[in-house]
Amino acid sequence: MNEREKLLKRLQVCDFVLNETALFLNTHPDDKAALEYYKKYMEMERESRAEYVKKYGPVSRNEYDGGPRWNWIDNPWPWEEV
Repeated sequence: MNEREKLLKRLQVCDFVLNETALFLNTHPDDKAALEYYKKYMEMERESRAEYVKKYGPVSRNEYDGGPRWNWIDNPWPWEEV
């Protein structure tokens, strides 16, 4: 697995953890441990996404950089095998 694939896998793990933890927090909104867990993965996701975008380009259309070109279509799509 190359570095690009590892970063993408980390983003997928973070996304899964954040979604599952959010579901738990929907029924346990005052659980401090769950909130800290969520914050930890939020930060990991933010850092991983920033690193991926910097090195390989947008991982979603939300990373549009405001430039003169719609660069979302450049390079392989994030889910494509390289």
